[in-house]
Amino acid sequence: MALMFLTETIRAYRERDPAARSNLEVLLCYPGLHAVGIHGLSSFFWRKRLYTLGRFISHLGRFLTGIEIHPGARLGRRLIIDHGLGVVIGETAEIGDDVYIYHQVTLGGTSTEPGKRHPTVGDNVIIGAGAKVLGAILIGEGARIGANAVVVAPVPAGTTVVGIPARPVDRDRNLKPRFDAYGTPCDPCLDPLLQEVDLLRSELTDLENRIAQAAKERTF
Repeated sequence: MALMFLTETIRAYRERDPAARSNLEVLLCYPGLHAVGIHGLSSFFWRKRLYTLGRFISHLGRFLTGIEIHPGARLGRRLIIDHGLGVVIGETAEIGDDVYIYHQVTLGGTSTEPGKRHPTVGDNVIIGAGAKVLGAILIGEGARIGANAVVVAPVPAGTTVVGIPARPVDRDRNLKPRFDAYGTPCDPCLDPLLQEVDLLRSELTDLENRIAQAAKERTF
């Protein structure tokens, strides 16, 4: 079973990363793959209630890969952690299948109380570099989190969010598989700040026209 998971994960890296030229290169040179493998071992001992051993193995994985995955986190199949350095995945985080995570991503908690504190990430989600997804929130299937976004509210399925705090820029993807590098749309017209500026300009122009019309009517 473990060999099957390893094989399909290596295949996923080959399919999504043009820099991956061979299975052997992925196996030997991709820290994201190593981190997920080490997490599988640490998680095994964690589930056996050997908490200190699980944490120690997790700590070794962090030292070797620069990626910190708590042994209590639940990871889906074919998870890709690209580049990987600085990724932090908290204890109660849950990640679905075919998720793509870039470097410096944090799936963090916002509470010190026991229980669910970290995000749940659906299938086919992309989380861009530097993004922070905080709290016990749901990131819906097929969602995209833009680079450096700070997400503190649930993200509906098929939605792309960018900015601080993160706001949606598109919807209705029909959940069709589509790869957006770093989870960030390249079309600048999708920037929510630009959309708001354009809206304000439109409202200002309308107001100026109404004032001019009112002044013109008073002169008669």
